[in-house]
Amino acid sequence: MKNIHLTIDHKEVVVKKGTTILEAAKEVGIHIPALCHMKMEDINIENRPGGCRICSVEIKGKKNLSPACATECTEGMEIRTNTIRVIHARRNILELIISDHPYECLTCAKSGQCELQTMAQDLGIREIHFEGEKSTYREDFSKAIIRDMDKCILCRRCITMCSDFQTVHALSAVERGFESVVSPAFHMDLNESSCTFCGQCVAVCPTGALSEADYTKDVIHALANPEYTVIAQTAPAVRAALGEEFGYPVGTSVTGQMVTALKNLGFDYVFDTDFAADMTIMEESAELLDRLSRHLNGDKSVKLPILTSCCPAWVRFIEQYFPDMKEIPSTARSPQQIFGAIAKSYFAEKIGVPREKLIVVSIMPCVAKKYECGRNEFAVNGDPDVNYSITTRELARLIKISNIEFKDLESSKFDQPLGESTGAGLIFGTTGGVIEAATRTAYEHHTGKKLSKIDFEELRGMGAIRNAIVDFDGLPIKIGIAHGLGNARKLLEEIREGKSQYHAIEIMSCPGGCIGGGGQPYHHNKTSILKARQKAIYSEDQIMEIRKSHENPSVIKVYEEYLGHPLSEKSEKLLHTLYFDRSSHVDIDDSQF
Repeated sequence: MKNIHLTIDHKEVVVKKGTTILEAAKEVGIHIPALCHMKMEDINIENRPGGCRICSVEIKGKKNLSPACATECTEGMEIRTNTIRVIHARRNILELIISDHPYECLTCAKSGQCELQTMAQDLGIREIHFEGEKSTYREDFSKAIIRDMDKCILCRRCITMCSDFQTVHALSAVERGFESVVSPAFHMDLNESSCTFCGQCVAVCPTGALSEADYTKDVIHALANPEYTVIAQTAPAVRAALGEEFGYPVGTSVTGQMVTALKNLGFDYVFDTDFAADMTIMEESAELLDRLSRHLNGDKSVKLPILTSCCPAWVRFIEQYFPDMKEIPSTARSPQQIFGAIAKSYFAEKIGVPREKLIVVSIMPCVAKKYECGRNEFAVNGDPDVNYSITTRELARLIKISNIEFKDLESSKFDQPLGESTGAGLIFGTTGGVIEAATRTAYEHHTGKKLSKIDFEELRGMGAIRNAIVDFDGLPIKIGIAHGLGNARKLLEEIREGKSQYHAIEIMSCPGGCIGGGGQPYHHNKTSILKARQKAIYSEDQIMEIRKSHENPSVIKVYEEYLGHPLSEKSEKLLHTLYFDRSSHVDIDDSQF
Protein backbone atom coordinates (compact mmCIF):
# COMPACT_ATOMS: atom_id res chain seq x y z
CA MET A 1 0.00 0.00 0.00
CA LYS A 2 1.32 3.42 -0.99
CA ASN A 3 2.71 5.64 1.78
CA ILE A 4 1.73 9.29 2.11
CA HIS A 5 4.23 11.97 3.20
CA LEU A 6 2.96 15.11 4.93
CA THR A 7 3.74 17.54 7.73
CA ILE A 8 1.62 18.29 10.81
CA ASP A 9 2.69 21.28 12.90
CA HIS A 10 6.06 21.14 11.10
CA LYS A 11 6.55 17.47 11.99
CA GLU A 12 7.19 15.08 9.10
CA VAL A 13 4.73 12.22 9.07
CA VAL A 14 4.52 9.08 6.91
CA VAL A 15 1.20 7.19 6.90
CA LYS A 16 -0.63 4.66 4.77
CA LYS A 17 -3.07 5.80 2.12
CA GLY A 18 -6.56 6.22 3.58
CA THR A 19 -5.33 7.49 6.96
CA THR A 20 -7.22 10.50 8.29
CA ILE A 21 -5.51 13.62 9.59
CA LEU A 22 -6.80 12.81 13.08
CA GLU A 23 -5.17 9.37 12.99
CA ALA A 24 -1.94 10.72 11.50
CA ALA A 25 -1.66 13.36 14.22
CA LYS A 26 -2.21 10.73 16.90
CA GLU A 27 0.68 8.66 15.51
CA VAL A 28 3.13 11.50 16.18
CA GLY A 29 1.65 12.49 19.55
CA ILE A 30 -0.29 15.55 18.43
CA HIS A 31 -3.65 15.85 20.17
CA ILE A 32 -6.60 17.10 18.14
CA PRO A 33 -9.84 17.41 20.16
CA ALA A 34 -12.86 15.59 18.73
CA LEU A 35 -16.41 14.89 19.89
CA CYS A 36 -18.21 13.02 17.14
CA HIS A 37 -15.28 10.79 16.15
CA MET A 38 -15.14 7.27 17.59
CA LYS A 39 -12.99 4.30 16.64
CA MET A 40 -12.42 0.87 18.16
CA GLU A 41 -9.57 -0.99 16.55
CA ASP A 42 -9.84 -4.76 16.02
CA ILE A 43 -13.65 -4.66 16.36
CA ASN A 44 -14.25 -2.58 13.23
CA ILE A 45 -16.22 0.26 14.82
CA GLU A 46 -15.67 3.74 13.45
CA ASN A 47 -17.72 6.92 13.43
CA ARG A 48 -16.30 9.87 11.54
CA PRO A 49 -19.14 12.02 10.24
CA GLY A 50 -17.22 15.30 10.60
CA GLY A 51 -20.34 16.79 12.11
CA CYS A 52 -19.19 18.65 15.22
CA ARG A 53 -16.18 20.33 13.53
CA ILE A 54 -14.32 20.55 16.84
CA CYS A 55 -11.41 18.76 15.17
CA SER A 56 -11.06 21.46 12.49
CA VAL A 57 -7.52 22.06 11.22
CA GLU A 58 -5.89 24.41 8.74
CA ILE A 59 -4.56 22.92 5.49
CA LYS A 60 -2.19 24.98 3.34
CA GLY A 61 -3.84 25.97 0.10
CA LYS A 62 -7.40 25.45 1.36
CA LYS A 63 -9.63 28.41 2.06
CA ASN A 64 -11.80 26.74 4.72
CA LEU A 65 -10.88 24.73 7.79
CA SER A 66 -11.27 20.96 7.43
CA PRO A 67 -12.49 18.30 9.90
CA ALA A 68 -9.48 16.15 10.78
CA CYS A 69 -11.62 13.08 11.52
CA ALA A 70 -13.16 12.97 8.05
CA THR A 71 -10.30 14.27 5.88
CA GLU A 72 -7.83 11.77 4.48
CA CYS A 73 -4.16 12.62 4.16
CA THR A 74 -2.75 13.39 0.72
CA GLU A 75 0.82 13.57 -0.54
CA GLY A 76 2.64 16.74 0.45
CA MET A 77 -0.17 18.04 2.67
CA GLU A 78 0.86 20.74 5.15
CA ILE A 79 -1.39 20.88 8.22
CA ARG A 80 -1.56 23.21 11.20
CA THR A 81 -3.56 22.17 14.24
CA ASN A 82 -2.61 24.97 16.62
CA THR A 83 -2.97 28.30 14.84
CA ILE A 84 -4.97 31.13 16.40
CA ARG A 85 -7.51 30.73 13.59
CA VAL A 86 -8.02 27.05 14.49
CA ILE A 87 -8.23 27.70 18.23
CA HIS A 88 -10.67 30.60 17.70
CA ALA A 89 -12.88 28.40 15.48
CA ARG A 90 -12.90 25.52 17.96
CA ARG A 91 -13.87 27.79 20.83
CA ASN A 92 -16.70 29.36 18.82
CA ILE A 93 -17.96 25.92 17.75
CA LEU A 94 -17.89 24.65 21.31
CA GLU A 95 -19.68 27.75 22.61
CA LEU A 96 -22.40 27.25 20.00
CA ILE A 97 -22.84 23.62 21.06
CA ILE A 98 -23.00 24.58 24.74
CA SER A 99 -25.44 27.41 24.01
CA ASP A 100 -28.05 24.74 23.19
CA HIS A 101 -27.14 22.56 26.18
CA PRO A 102 -28.72 22.54 29.66
CA TYR A 103 -26.56 23.73 32.53
CA GLU A 104 -27.22 20.70 34.77
CA CYS A 105 -23.68 19.50 35.38
CA LEU A 106 -24.17 19.15 39.15
CA THR A 107 -26.99 16.61 38.75
CA CYS A 108 -26.08 15.05 35.40
CA ALA A 109 -25.37 11.31 35.36
CA LYS A 110 -22.24 11.94 33.28
CA SER A 111 -20.81 14.76 35.40
CA GLY A 112 -17.08 14.28 35.81
CA GLN A 113 -16.93 11.89 32.85
CA CYS A 114 -18.60 14.11 30.25
CA GLU A 115 -16.46 14.72 27.19
CA LEU A 116 -18.23 18.02 26.48
CA GLN A 117 -17.46 19.17 30.02
CA THR A 118 -13.81 18.11 29.69
CA MET A 119 -13.45 19.84 26.35
CA ALA A 120 -14.88 23.07 27.74
CA GLN A 121 -12.23 22.96 30.46
CA ASP A 122 -9.44 22.14 27.98
CA LEU A 123 -10.40 25.03 25.69
CA GLY A 124 -10.86 27.44 28.59
CA ILE A 125 -14.55 28.16 28.03
CA ARG A 126 -15.77 30.29 30.93
CA GLU A 127 -18.71 32.13 29.38
CA ILE A 128 -21.05 31.68 26.43
CA HIS A 129 -21.32 34.61 24.05
CA PHE A 130 -24.16 33.14 22.01
CA GLU A 131 -27.67 33.13 23.42
CA GLY A 132 -30.92 32.03 21.85
CA GLU A 133 -33.70 29.50 21.97
CA LYS A 134 -32.83 26.10 23.43
CA SER A 135 -34.21 22.91 21.93
CA THR A 136 -36.22 20.86 24.43
CA TYR A 137 -37.57 17.32 24.25
CA ARG A 138 -39.47 15.05 26.58
CA GLU A 139 -37.42 12.58 28.56
CA ASP A 140 -37.81 8.88 27.83
CA PHE A 141 -37.60 6.55 30.85
CA SER A 142 -37.30 2.82 30.16
CA LYS A 143 -36.45 0.02 32.57
CA ALA A 144 -32.80 0.19 31.54
CA ILE A 145 -31.93 3.39 29.65
CA ILE A 146 -32.89 7.04 30.11
CA ARG A 147 -32.89 9.39 27.12
CA ASP A 148 -32.52 13.11 27.84
CA MET A 149 -32.17 14.60 24.38
CA ASP A 150 -31.82 18.14 25.72
CA LYS A 151 -28.20 17.04 26.32
CA CYS A 152 -27.67 15.50 22.88
CA ILE A 153 -25.00 17.17 20.72
CA LEU A 154 -25.90 15.15 17.57
CA CYS A 155 -22.51 13.44 17.40
CA ARG A 156 -24.30 10.28 16.16
CA ARG A 157 -21.96 7.89 17.97
CA CYS A 158 -25.02 6.12 19.36
CA ILE A 159 -26.39 5.68 15.83
CA THR A 160 -23.10 4.13 14.72
CA MET A 161 -23.21 1.60 17.56
CA CYS A 162 -26.93 0.88 17.26
CA SER A 163 -27.23 0.70 13.48
CA ASP A 164 -23.81 -0.15 12.07
CA PHE A 165 -22.39 -2.40 14.80
CA GLN A 166 -25.48 -3.87 16.46
CA THR A 167 -27.78 -3.63 13.39
CA VAL A 168 -30.70 -2.90 15.70
CA HIS A 169 -31.59 0.47 14.12
CA ALA A 170 -33.48 1.68 17.17
CA LEU A 171 -31.95 5.16 16.91
CA SER A 172 -31.63 7.55 14.01
CA ALA A 173 -31.59 11.28 13.33
CA VAL A 174 -35.14 12.54 12.79
CA GLU A 175 -36.54 15.95 11.83
CA ARG A 176 -34.38 18.67 10.27
CA GLY A 177 -32.64 21.90 11.22
CA PHE A 178 -33.15 23.14 14.77
CA GLU A 179 -35.67 20.35 15.40
CA SER A 180 -33.15 17.59 14.59
CA VAL A 181 -32.86 14.94 17.30
CA VAL A 182 -31.64 11.37 17.72
CA SER A 183 -34.67 9.23 18.46
CA PRO A 184 -36.49 6.02 17.67
CA ALA A 185 -38.79 6.34 14.65
CA PHE A 186 -41.81 8.59 15.11
CA HIS A 187 -40.42 9.75 18.49
CA MET A 188 -41.59 6.54 20.12
CA ASP A 189 -40.25 5.44 23.51
CA LEU A 190 -37.39 2.94 23.67
CA ASN A 191 -39.76 0.37 25.20
CA GLU A 192 -41.86 0.51 22.04
CA SER A 193 -38.90 0.44 19.67
CA SER A 194 -36.54 -2.28 18.47
CA CYS A 195 -34.07 -1.38 21.27
CA THR A 196 -32.46 -4.40 22.93
CA PHE A 197 -31.20 -2.33 25.90
CA CYS A 198 -27.63 -3.53 25.27
CA GLY A 199 -26.45 -0.12 26.49
CA GLN A 200 -23.75 0.37 23.87
CA CYS A 201 -25.30 3.74 23.04
CA VAL A 202 -24.82 4.69 26.70
CA ALA A 203 -21.21 3.46 26.62
CA VAL A 204 -20.26 5.76 23.74
CA CYS A 205 -22.42 8.84 24.42
CA PRO A 206 -20.04 11.74 25.19
CA THR A 207 -22.62 13.58 27.31
CA GLY A 208 -25.52 12.70 29.62
CA ALA A 209 -28.01 12.36 26.76
CA LEU A 210 -28.05 8.59 27.28
CA SER A 211 -27.56 7.00 30.69
CA GLU A 212 -28.53 3.87 32.56
CA ALA A 213 -31.64 3.91 34.76
CA ASP A 214 -30.15 4.40 38.22
CA TYR A 215 -31.43 2.11 40.98
CA THR A 216 -28.88 3.01 43.66
CA LYS A 217 -31.46 4.97 45.67
CA ASP A 218 -33.72 1.89 45.72
CA VAL A 219 -30.82 -0.25 46.92
CA ILE A 220 -30.03 2.28 49.69
CA HIS A 221 -33.69 2.23 50.82
CA ALA A 222 -33.67 -1.58 50.92
CA LEU A 223 -30.42 -1.68 52.91
CA ALA A 224 -31.83 0.84 55.39
CA ASN A 225 -35.03 -1.17 55.97
CA PRO A 226 -34.55 -3.67 58.85
CA GLU A 227 -37.49 -5.75 57.61
CA TYR A 228 -35.50 -6.90 54.60
CA THR A 229 -32.68 -9.37 54.22
CA VAL A 230 -30.63 -7.91 51.37
CA ILE A 231 -28.20 -10.03 49.36
CA ALA A 232 -25.84 -9.12 46.53
CA GLN A 233 -24.68 -11.18 43.60
CA THR A 234 -21.72 -10.01 41.52
CA ALA A 235 -21.07 -10.89 37.88
CA PRO A 236 -17.60 -12.07 36.75
CA ALA A 237 -16.85 -9.09 34.48
CA VAL A 238 -17.44 -6.61 37.32
CA ARG A 239 -14.36 -7.67 39.29
CA ALA A 240 -12.18 -7.23 36.20
CA ALA A 241 -13.20 -3.58 35.71
CA LEU A 242 -14.36 -2.11 39.04
CA GLY A 243 -10.80 -1.25 40.06
CA GLU A 244 -10.55 1.23 37.17
CA GLU A 245 -13.00 3.48 39.02
CA PHE A 246 -10.56 3.66 41.96
CA GLY A 247 -7.29 4.22 40.14
CA TYR A 248 -6.14 0.61 39.71
CA PRO A 249 -4.37 -0.28 36.45
CA VAL A 250 -6.68 -1.58 33.75
CA GLY A 251 -6.94 -5.36 34.00
CA THR A 252 -6.59 -5.53 37.79
CA SER A 253 -8.96 -8.03 39.38
CA VAL A 254 -10.37 -6.69 42.67
CA THR A 255 -12.61 -9.58 43.72
CA GLY A 256 -11.74 -9.62 47.43
CA GLN A 257 -11.92 -5.84 47.91
CA MET A 258 -15.24 -5.76 46.07
CA VAL A 259 -16.70 -8.33 48.48
CA THR A 260 -15.46 -6.33 51.47
CA ALA A 261 -16.93 -3.12 50.07
CA LEU A 262 -20.34 -4.75 49.62
CA LYS A 263 -20.27 -6.06 53.18
CA ASN A 264 -19.32 -2.60 54.43
CA LEU A 265 -22.28 -1.17 52.51
CA GLY A 266 -24.54 -3.33 54.67
CA PHE A 267 -25.49 -6.30 52.52
CA ASP A 268 -26.49 -9.25 54.71
CA TYR A 269 -24.93 -11.75 52.30
CA VAL A 270 -22.54 -11.28 49.40
CA PHE A 271 -22.69 -14.05 46.84
CA ASP A 272 -21.12 -14.78 43.46
CA THR A 273 -23.11 -14.90 40.23
CA ASP A 274 -20.42 -17.35 39.09
CA PHE A 275 -22.19 -19.92 41.31
CA ALA A 276 -25.29 -19.47 39.14
CA ALA A 277 -23.13 -19.51 36.00
CA ASP A 278 -22.03 -23.00 37.05
CA MET A 279 -25.70 -23.97 37.39
CA THR A 280 -26.39 -22.49 33.96
CA ILE A 281 -23.69 -24.75 32.55
CA MET A 282 -25.22 -27.79 34.25
CA GLU A 283 -28.52 -27.10 32.52
CA GLU A 284 -27.15 -25.81 29.22
CA SER A 285 -24.64 -28.61 28.69
CA ALA A 286 -27.30 -31.20 29.57
CA GLU A 287 -29.59 -29.58 27.01
CA LEU A 288 -26.80 -29.61 24.40
CA LEU A 289 -26.03 -33.29 24.97
CA ASP A 290 -29.74 -34.17 24.90
CA ARG A 291 -30.24 -32.44 21.56
CA LEU A 292 -27.06 -33.97 20.13
CA SER A 293 -28.06 -37.47 21.23
CA ARG A 294 -31.50 -37.19 19.68
CA HIS A 295 -30.05 -35.66 16.52
CA LEU A 296 -27.52 -38.48 16.13
CA ASN A 297 -30.34 -40.99 16.62
CA GLY A 298 -32.25 -39.53 13.68
CA ASP A 299 -34.78 -37.30 15.47
CA LYS A 300 -35.71 -34.76 12.77
CA SER A 301 -37.48 -32.47 15.25
CA VAL A 302 -34.26 -31.54 17.08
CA LYS A 303 -33.32 -27.89 16.76
CA LEU A 304 -29.61 -27.36 16.11
CA PRO A 305 -27.41 -25.48 16.59
CA ILE A 306 -28.22 -24.71 20.21
CA LEU A 307 -27.56 -21.07 21.11
CA THR A 308 -26.41 -19.78 24.48
CA SER A 309 -29.00 -17.67 26.31
CA CYS A 310 -27.10 -15.76 29.00
CA CYS A 311 -27.29 -12.32 27.38
CA PRO A 312 -30.68 -10.54 27.72
CA ALA A 313 -29.95 -8.06 24.93
CA TRP A 314 -29.21 -10.95 22.59
CA VAL A 315 -32.41 -12.73 23.72
CA ARG A 316 -34.51 -9.64 23.00
CA PHE A 317 -32.75 -9.33 19.65
CA ILE A 318 -33.77 -12.83 18.51
CA GLU A 319 -37.30 -12.31 19.84
CA GLN A 320 -37.62 -9.17 17.73
CA TYR A 321 -35.80 -10.02 14.53
CA PHE A 322 -35.86 -13.83 14.40
CA PRO A 323 -39.04 -14.90 16.26
CA ASP A 324 -39.36 -17.88 13.90
CA MET A 325 -36.16 -19.21 15.48
CA LYS A 326 -37.03 -18.69 19.15
CA GLU A 327 -36.98 -22.46 19.82
CA ILE A 328 -33.28 -22.71 18.95
CA PRO A 329 -31.69 -20.95 21.97
CA SER A 330 -31.15 -22.91 25.13
CA THR A 331 -34.08 -22.45 27.48
CA ALA A 332 -31.71 -22.09 30.45
CA ARG A 333 -32.10 -18.74 32.16
CA SER A 334 -29.18 -16.37 32.49
CA PRO A 335 -26.96 -16.69 35.60
CA GLN A 336 -28.54 -13.51 37.02
CA GLN A 337 -32.01 -15.04 36.87
CA ILE A 338 -30.95 -18.53 37.93
CA PHE A 339 -29.32 -16.98 40.99
CA GLY A 340 -32.49 -15.03 41.82
CA ALA A 341 -34.69 -18.10 41.47
CA ILE A 342 -32.43 -20.23 43.69
CA ALA A 343 -31.95 -17.43 46.23
CA LYS A 344 -35.68 -16.88 46.63
CA SER A 345 -36.53 -20.57 46.87
CA TYR A 346 -33.70 -22.82 48.10
CA PHE A 347 -31.76 -20.18 50.06
CA ALA A 348 -34.84 -18.37 51.42
CA GLU A 349 -36.07 -21.69 52.84
CA LYS A 350 -32.62 -22.39 54.31
CA ILE A 351 -32.56 -19.13 56.30
CA GLY A 352 -36.30 -19.03 57.01
CA VAL A 353 -37.04 -15.73 55.25
CA PRO A 354 -40.21 -15.26 53.12
CA ARG A 355 -39.24 -14.58 49.50
CA GLU A 356 -40.94 -11.18 49.50
CA LYS A 357 -38.71 -10.14 52.43
CA LEU A 358 -35.56 -11.24 50.62
CA ILE A 359 -34.17 -8.49 48.37
CA VAL A 360 -31.79 -9.66 45.64
CA VAL A 361 -29.49 -7.03 44.15
CA SER A 362 -27.33 -7.94 41.18
CA ILE A 363 -24.19 -6.03 40.25
CA MET A 364 -23.74 -6.40 36.53
CA PRO A 365 -21.53 -5.03 33.73
CA CYS A 366 -24.72 -4.82 31.71
CA VAL A 367 -27.54 -2.33 31.22
CA ALA A 368 -29.86 -4.94 29.68
CA LYS A 369 -29.88 -6.86 32.97
CA LYS A 370 -32.10 -4.09 34.37
CA TYR A 371 -34.60 -4.88 31.63
CA GLU A 372 -34.22 -8.62 32.16
CA CYS A 373 -35.02 -8.63 35.88
CA GLY A 374 -38.20 -6.68 35.07
CA ARG A 375 -39.52 -9.32 32.66
CA ASN A 376 -42.78 -10.65 34.08
CA GLU A 377 -41.92 -14.33 33.65
CA PHE A 378 -39.13 -13.85 36.21
CA ALA A 379 -41.51 -13.02 39.07
CA VAL A 380 -43.70 -15.04 41.44
CA ASN A 381 -46.98 -13.37 42.36
CA GLY A 382 -45.51 -10.05 41.32
CA ASP A 383 -42.33 -10.47 43.38
CA PRO A 384 -39.30 -10.45 41.04
CA ASP A 385 -36.56 -13.06 41.43
CA VAL A 386 -34.04 -10.21 41.14
CA ASN A 387 -35.31 -6.97 42.64
CA TYR A 388 -32.69 -4.54 41.40
CA SER A 389 -29.81 -4.71 38.96
CA ILE A 390 -27.11 -2.04 39.17
CA THR A 391 -24.09 -1.56 36.93
CA THR A 392 -20.40 -1.57 37.75
CA ARG A 393 -20.50 2.22 37.50
CA GLU A 394 -23.43 2.42 39.94
CA LEU A 395 -21.62 0.20 42.46
CA ALA A 396 -18.57 2.47 42.21
CA ARG A 397 -20.79 5.48 42.93
CA LEU A 398 -22.33 3.73 45.95
CA ILE A 399 -18.88 2.96 47.33
CA LYS A 400 -17.71 6.54 46.81
CA ILE A 401 -20.74 8.20 48.40
CA SER A 402 -20.36 5.84 51.36
CA ASN A 403 -16.87 7.26 51.94
CA ILE A 404 -15.27 3.82 51.65
CA GLU A 405 -11.55 3.97 50.85
CA PHE A 406 -11.55 1.13 48.34
CA LYS A 407 -7.77 0.85 48.05
CA ASP A 408 -7.45 0.40 51.83
CA LEU A 409 -9.87 -2.55 51.98
CA GLU A 410 -8.74 -6.00 52.99
CA SER A 411 -9.76 -8.92 50.84
CA SER A 412 -12.83 -10.95 51.85
CA LYS A 413 -14.38 -14.15 50.60
CA PHE A 414 -17.90 -14.62 49.28
CA ASP A 415 -20.48 -16.02 51.68
CA GLN A 416 -21.68 -19.60 51.38
CA PRO A 417 -23.31 -21.60 49.92
CA LEU A 418 -24.15 -19.41 46.90
CA GLY A 419 -20.67 -17.92 46.81
CA GLU A 420 -18.77 -21.03 45.79
CA SER A 421 -17.81 -21.01 42.12
CA THR A 422 -15.37 -22.37 39.57
CA GLY A 423 -13.12 -20.98 36.88
CA ALA A 424 -15.72 -22.04 34.34
CA GLY A 425 -18.28 -19.71 35.88
CA LEU A 426 -15.73 -16.92 35.98
CA ILE A 427 -14.91 -16.94 32.26
CA PHE A 428 -18.56 -16.19 31.45
CA GLY A 429 -17.40 -12.57 31.52
CA THR A 430 -15.68 -12.64 28.13
CA THR A 431 -16.55 -13.61 24.59
CA GLY A 432 -15.98 -17.34 24.16
CA GLY A 433 -16.18 -17.98 27.89
CA VAL A 434 -19.69 -19.40 28.10
CA ILE A 435 -19.15 -21.94 25.35
CA GLU A 436 -15.74 -22.91 26.79
CA ALA A 437 -17.32 -23.48 30.21
CA ALA A 438 -20.07 -25.57 28.60
CA THR A 439 -17.50 -27.55 26.62
CA ARG A 440 -15.51 -28.43 29.74
CA THR A 441 -18.60 -30.02 31.29
CA ALA A 442 -20.24 -31.43 28.14
CA TYR A 443 -17.02 -33.19 27.13
CA GLU A 444 -16.63 -35.01 30.43
CA HIS A 445 -20.31 -35.90 30.69
CA HIS A 446 -20.42 -37.19 27.12
CA THR A 447 -17.17 -39.14 27.12
CA GLY A 448 -16.95 -40.15 30.77
CA LYS A 449 -13.30 -39.13 30.62
CA LYS A 450 -11.34 -36.39 32.37
CA LEU A 451 -10.07 -33.56 30.20
CA SER A 452 -6.32 -33.75 29.76
CA LYS A 453 -6.29 -30.02 28.95
CA ILE A 454 -8.88 -27.71 30.49
CA ASP A 455 -8.09 -24.59 28.44
CA PHE A 456 -9.76 -24.48 25.03
CA GLU A 457 -7.52 -21.86 23.41
CA GLU A 458 -9.27 -22.30 20.07
CA LEU A 459 -12.43 -20.74 21.54
CA ARG A 460 -10.67 -17.60 22.79
CA GLY A 461 -9.78 -14.30 21.20
CA MET A 462 -11.39 -11.06 20.06
CA GLY A 463 -12.35 -11.99 16.51
CA ALA A 464 -15.86 -10.79 15.67
CA ILE A 465 -16.97 -14.21 14.40
CA ARG A 466 -14.91 -17.25 15.30
CA ASN A 467 -15.33 -20.97 14.84
CA ALA A 468 -13.65 -24.13 16.06
CA ILE A 469 -14.09 -27.88 16.07
CA VAL A 470 -13.74 -29.61 19.43
CA ASP A 471 -13.16 -33.37 19.42
CA PHE A 472 -15.49 -35.10 21.89
CA ASP A 473 -13.48 -38.34 21.77
CA GLY A 474 -14.30 -39.07 18.14
CA LEU A 475 -17.38 -36.84 17.85
CA PRO A 476 -16.46 -33.51 16.20
CA ILE A 477 -18.47 -30.66 17.73
CA LYS A 478 -18.59 -27.55 15.56
CA ILE A 479 -18.78 -24.34 17.57
CA GLY A 480 -19.43 -20.77 16.47
CA ILE A 481 -18.82 -17.62 18.53
CA ALA A 482 -19.92 -14.04 17.89
CA HIS A 483 -19.85 -10.84 19.90
CA GLY A 484 -21.84 -7.87 18.72
CA LEU A 485 -25.42 -8.19 17.50
CA GLY A 486 -24.48 -7.35 13.91
CA ASN A 487 -22.21 -10.40 13.91
CA ALA A 488 -24.95 -12.45 15.58
CA ARG A 489 -27.28 -11.47 12.75
CA LYS A 490 -24.88 -13.01 10.22
CA LEU A 491 -24.86 -16.33 12.06
CA LEU A 492 -28.64 -16.32 12.50
CA GLU A 493 -29.20 -15.67 8.81
CA GLU A 494 -26.96 -18.64 8.04
CA ILE A 495 -29.10 -20.81 10.31
CA ARG A 496 -32.33 -19.51 8.78
CA GLU A 497 -31.04 -20.26 5.28
CA GLY A 498 -29.94 -23.76 6.29
CA LYS A 499 -26.25 -23.01 5.71
CA SER A 500 -25.08 -23.41 9.30
CA GLN A 501 -23.03 -26.48 10.14
CA TYR A 502 -22.61 -25.58 13.80
CA HIS A 503 -23.77 -27.71 16.73
CA ALA A 504 -23.54 -24.87 19.25
CA ILE A 505 -23.14 -21.10 19.06
CA GLU A 506 -22.27 -18.56 21.73
CA ILE A 507 -23.54 -15.02 21.26
CA MET A 508 -22.85 -11.95 23.36
CA SER A 509 -24.20 -8.57 22.39
CA CYS A 510 -21.37 -6.31 23.55
CA PRO A 511 -17.83 -5.83 22.18
CA GLY A 512 -15.63 -8.38 23.90
CA GLY A 513 -18.63 -9.82 25.73
CA CYS A 514 -19.60 -8.71 29.24
CA ILE A 515 -16.20 -7.09 29.81
CA GLY A 516 -17.35 -4.45 27.29
CA GLY A 517 -20.87 -4.20 28.69
CA GLY A 518 -22.84 -0.97 28.61
CA GLY A 519 -22.58 -0.66 32.41
CA GLN A 520 -18.80 -1.01 32.71
CA PRO A 521 -16.42 1.89 33.42
CA TYR A 522 -16.19 3.87 30.20
CA HIS A 523 -13.44 2.35 28.08
CA HIS A 524 -13.21 5.29 25.66
CA ASN A 525 -13.37 3.02 22.63
CA LYS A 526 -10.02 1.35 23.36
CA THR A 527 -9.81 -2.34 22.49
CA SER A 528 -6.66 -2.53 24.63
CA ILE A 529 -8.82 -1.98 27.72
CA LEU A 530 -11.14 -4.83 26.75
CA LYS A 531 -8.15 -7.13 26.18
CA ALA A 532 -6.72 -6.24 29.60
CA ARG A 533 -10.04 -7.05 31.27
CA GLN A 534 -10.20 -10.32 29.34
CA LYS A 535 -6.71 -11.23 30.49
CA ALA A 536 -7.71 -10.54 34.11
CA ILE A 537 -10.58 -13.01 33.82
CA TYR A 538 -8.50 -15.78 32.27
CA SER A 539 -5.72 -15.21 34.82
CA GLU A 540 -8.16 -15.62 37.71
CA ASP A 541 -9.58 -18.77 36.10
CA GLN A 542 -6.06 -20.24 36.02
CA ILE A 543 -5.64 -19.97 39.80
CA MET A 544 -9.10 -21.28 40.75
CA GLU A 545 -9.08 -24.49 42.76
CA ILE A 546 -11.95 -25.93 40.72
CA ARG A 547 -12.30 -25.06 37.04
CA LYS A 548 -15.25 -27.15 35.88
CA SER A 549 -18.87 -26.32 36.69
CA HIS A 550 -19.97 -29.89 37.41
CA GLU A 551 -17.32 -30.16 40.14
CA ASN A 552 -18.67 -27.22 42.18
CA PRO A 553 -19.54 -28.82 45.58
CA SER A 554 -22.27 -26.28 46.39
CA VAL A 555 -23.93 -26.77 43.01
CA ILE A 556 -23.82 -30.54 43.48
CA LYS A 557 -25.42 -30.09 46.91
CA VAL A 558 -28.27 -27.95 45.56
CA TYR A 559 -29.09 -30.63 43.01
CA GLU A 560 -28.92 -33.37 45.64
CA GLU A 561 -31.04 -31.51 48.18
CA TYR A 562 -33.43 -29.56 46.02
CA LEU A 563 -33.43 -29.91 42.23
CA GLY A 564 -32.71 -33.59 41.64
CA HIS A 565 -30.76 -33.38 38.41
CA PRO A 566 -30.34 -31.08 35.38
CA LEU A 567 -33.48 -30.86 33.24
CA SER A 568 -35.60 -32.32 36.08
CA GLU A 569 -39.16 -31.06 36.48
CA LYS A 570 -38.10 -28.72 39.28
CA SER A 571 -35.08 -27.50 37.32
CA GLU A 572 -37.28 -26.78 34.31
CA LYS A 573 -39.63 -24.73 36.48
CA LEU A 574 -36.98 -22.71 38.32
CA LEU A 575 -34.05 -22.52 35.93
CA HIS A 576 -35.59 -22.42 32.46
CA THR A 577 -37.75 -19.99 30.54
CA LEU A 578 -39.69 -19.34 27.33
CA TYR A 579 -39.10 -16.83 24.57
CA PHE A 580 -41.70 -14.63 22.89
CA ASP A 581 -42.45 -13.07 19.54
CA ARG A 582 -41.66 -9.37 19.94
CA SER A 583 -41.47 -8.60 16.23
CA SER A 584 -43.96 -5.77 16.74
CA HIS A 585 -41.19 -4.11 18.87
CA VAL A 586 -43.71 -3.45 21.66
CA ASP A 587 -43.28 -4.91 25.14
CA ILE A 588 -45.83 -7.64 25.84
CA ASP A 589 -47.19 -9.00 29.07
CA ASP A 590 -45.13 -12.19 29.41
CA SER A 591 -47.17 -13.34 32.40
CA GLN A 592 -50.04 -14.39 30.16
CA PHE A 593 -47.99 -17.25 28.67
